[in-house]
Amino acid sequence: MRDARFSARLTHGVIAAVCIAAAVPLLAQQADSARRALTADDYARAERFMGYNTNPHVFRAAVRPTWLAGDDARSTDDRFWYRVAVPGGGEFVLVDPARATREPAFDHARLAAALSTAAAASYTATSLPFADFELTADGRSIEVTAAKRRWRCDRAGASCTSIPAGTESQDARFSGGGPTPASRNQVASPDGARVAFVKDHNLWVRDARKGQDTQLTTDGIKDFAYATDDAGWVRSDRPIVVWSPDSKRIATFRHDSRGVGEMYFVNTTVGHPTLTAIKYPLPGDDKIFMIERVVIDVEQKKVTKLDLPIDPHRSTLCDHIVCGGTWADVQWSEDSREVAFVSTSRDHKREDLRVADAATGKVRNVLAERAETFFESGQGRVNWRYLPKTKEVLWFSRKDDYGHLYLHDAGSGLQKNRITSGDGNVTQVLRVDETGRVIYFQGVGKEKGQDPYFRNLYAIGFDGRRQALLTPDDGDHTVDLAPTGRYFVDTYSKPDTAPVSVLRDIAGKVVLELERGDISQLVSSGWNAPLPFTVKARDGHTDLYGLMFRPTNFDPSRKYPIINNIYPGPQTGSVGGRSFSAARGDTQAIAELGFIVVQIDGMGTPWRSRTFHEAYYADMGDNTLPDQVAAMKELGARYPWIDLDRAGIYGHSGGGYATAGAMFRYPDFFKVGVSQAGNHDNRVYEDDWAEKWQGLLVKKPDGTSNYDDQANQNHAKNLKGKLLIAHGTMDTNVPYYSTLLVVDELIKHNKDFDLILFPNRGHGFGGEPYMVRRRWDYFVKHLLGVEPPPNYTMRGPQAARPATP
Repeated sequence: MRDARFSARLTHGVIAAVCIAAAVPLLAQQADSARRALTADDYARAERFMGYNTNPHVFRAAVRPTWLAGDDARSTDDRFWYRVAVPGGGEFVLVDPARATREPAFDHARLAAALSTAAAASYTATSLPFADFELTADGRSIEVTAAKRRWRCDRAGASCTSIPAGTESQDARFSGGGPTPASRNQVASPDGARVAFVKDHNLWVRDARKGQDTQLTTDGIKDFAYATDDAGWVRSDRPIVVWSPDSKRIATFRHDSRGVGEMYFVNTTVGHPTLTAIKYPLPGDDKIFMIERVVIDVEQKKVTKLDLPIDPHRSTLCDHIVCGGTWADVQWSEDSREVAFVSTSRDHKREDLRVADAATGKVRNVLAERAETFFESGQGRVNWRYLPKTKEVLWFSRKDDYGHLYLHDAGSGLQKNRITSGDGNVTQVLRVDETGRVIYFQGVGKEKGQDPYFRNLYAIGFDGRRQALLTPDDGDHTVDLAPTGRYFVDTYSKPDTAPVSVLRDIAGKVVLELERGDISQLVSSGWNAPLPFTVKARDGHTDLYGLMFRPTNFDPSRKYPIINNIYPGPQTGSVGGRSFSAARGDTQAIAELGFIVVQIDGMGTPWRSRTFHEAYYADMGDNTLPDQVAAMKELGARYPWIDLDRAGIYGHSGGGYATAGAMFRYPDFFKVGVSQAGNHDNRVYEDDWAEKWQGLLVKKPDGTSNYDDQANQNHAKNLKGKLLIAHGTMDTNVPYYSTLLVVDELIKHNKDFDLILFPNRGHGFGGEPYMVRRRWDYFVKHLLGVEPPPNYTMRGPQAARPATP
């Protein structure tokens, strides 16, 4: 359901699947000319536009700085390094903002030769066997891992020597300083002295140097354990904790799943299968996950329960309490004496900001906000901040239709003043300078004449004055601030324009151009950029934005079927990010087979006004479909080469849900659909998601509920076109029972359809070669009206070659 959940790395080779198909006569099509069959060469040409073939031909496009200061805001070192793609591999660059210099991080050719000799291997300047390095404190050498050993090489490349285990430089800066990284299932303390981990339902710490383990809690039990990372749809063995700045305390919780309902999965195997049961609360369940908040004194092994009732397992940002890899709504005071947090109601309509005394567990309420539909505190990160030095709170709210910042008194909770205003949203607060009383934030929709989805960086005073745009170039800006707050790296691009990366000072002045993306090799291969477009929404006046993909041999005298690649949100949209990308799924590849493919962000998706985002609240079956149809019809009227009589649609997860809904709710418009891993009835999906967007489940005296209309199976009887449904049988994110409910109704109503079940697959099968090929085949046969090449095998990465006429 979330776009980050569904991305799947393409593998090479066909993966078997169980296919249950019901054969039906071919739909009547308006073919462009006489029928013909596509060949394997046609598919191979299309495959050249898959990401694994386009991305290797983009160079110098991304600067992801590794700051040598790590997370130390007190550091005076603003230097950073980055690795950038170049023909043949990559190169490392070291930047010194104070000197405004950019230079190779080391002598690549000489170091490659020295390391080749030392490791008895063969490396080149652009194919070094490491992706990061540690810079020693004196700046003369680097430490790297290659050939399963640790090496120290001088930057001039004169020599590389093996480092015996346990003697690595203690002052080397691994990926930007800070403690040596903990393992995946551990969380390191700020001083690096300890790591926290879960064992036998309890929280433990390990001394990072001595290796000694200490048990902090003793009363954790199954289903009521400490620091448990489990949201039902996703789980891990990594503890959910937030260390205090002084590394002496841990904020965490006991995860109460006692009495919560289970979901069951059975694998496919020879012999007896294995039954797997997981806790998985559903909308309307009496019992859902709850968290009992605690603070643990690590030295004393003392557990202090916070003085408040147990909280629902909710956050202000996502459908987990972990958002973006961190416990989203918990912040320590700098002196480690207080911990601030937000309690979210089960229905996401009430937020309570509270502050607890870490020593006593006493809790005081600071402020509360009630939303009519749902509350969100930002996009990608929470935007509230507890500022105990000045006894203030920075609060984010969409109470006046756009997401803005407000300053509150931390004692009374009363609003002191609003900070941001006007059209457009604050999306992410990146830095708060309490001393200078300046806030640095990313925002969208604030610059007239720009795409409202383009991100920019701004600075503004606590008093709401002196707002300044720090990224004036037209485009979508990805920024990375230095820990010191003195500089930032700014990479900007558009869907049809290659990235440019510059170093700016904190006032926005360009210090140094770092990289200018090179897509010449990509273009020479025949690649075309997508076409951005604007259309009107269902209401006839709201602007919608999208991307169009056309065949590289586009002929405006022809008629092309149109296919909609949909993701309805509500937490993101079909287009996704507006930065440059050499491939957006298989949109261009499908277009290459003879289609027009579009992605359209409809009403009900984020980044615009609150009203826009709430467009289909409590009506999830809407799925932006009225906007998709209106937009496609407008495009059809605008461009005579679009054939609206041959309209198709496809999507994965939420997009799979929307695809089936489109085929059932607009059966005379959409002729062909491919629905993958859809959450077709949100009563069979996780509670947090559904109860936020559809509301709490309400059962009426007549047996109906407010969830009935959103269920795709209740509309399956309307199917007229060709529908391919696919799901993984071990999908613990969106259990495939949701798909079987639709299948059951289609059978009851004697409807022809096609079904692929992927045995033992989870949620991310959409990129598997077999699914990709079957998706292409389905549209080629039933929408284009020609035969696909039989049993085409996806070829995977192909060597770059000039475009064929």
